[in-house]
Amino acid sequence: MTFLFSEILQYTQKKVKGIQEFEKRLSDLGYRVGVKMLELVIYREKNYKRDLKLLQVLQFVHTNLWMVLFNKKADALERSTENEDEYMISDNDPMITKFISIPKEMSSLNCSAFVAGIIEAVMDGCHFPAKVSAHSTGTDQFPTRTTYLIKFDKSGKFPSLFLSYFIVPIYSYS
Repeated sequence: MTFLFSEILQYTQKKVKGIQEFEKRLSDLGYRVGVKMLELVIYREKNYKRDLKLLQVLQFVHTNLWMVLFNKKADALERSTENEDEYMISDNDPMITKFISIPKEMSSLNCSAFVAGIIEAVMDGCHFPAKVSAHSTGTDQFPTRTTYLIKFDKSGKFPSLFLSYFIVPIYSYS
């Protein structure tokens, strides 16, 4: 999977002009993958019933989704002390960026925006609309640590990108 992600990065780098556009494209690609991953994980769960509580959905992402994606659980799930509508999932050693080398001119690029897009799609698919962003929060013990900030949308409206996956066009043959 890491080799495939490396190729995605090289392809995307040729198509963008700046770091913000690069991270946006990675997030959009991750969103597409996240929609399909949610379907797959739910299909594989034997006795899955839809989680109706926010904490259950976050726990689902923290454990089940992470196990499918990275064969391990995420390292931490925390609630923000400053904003009650923000949660954080931390990964001390992100698998997806393990073998990626970033050029010096793009040192502020966070390739984990791809995973942030996956998380955003899963949260939207579980009817908890959120914006998810990836932040490098390295420490001496874990220099590549990444924290995914999940900020929930209080309006309850779904993004148009999410709806486009489920709206089937109706054609009229006259």
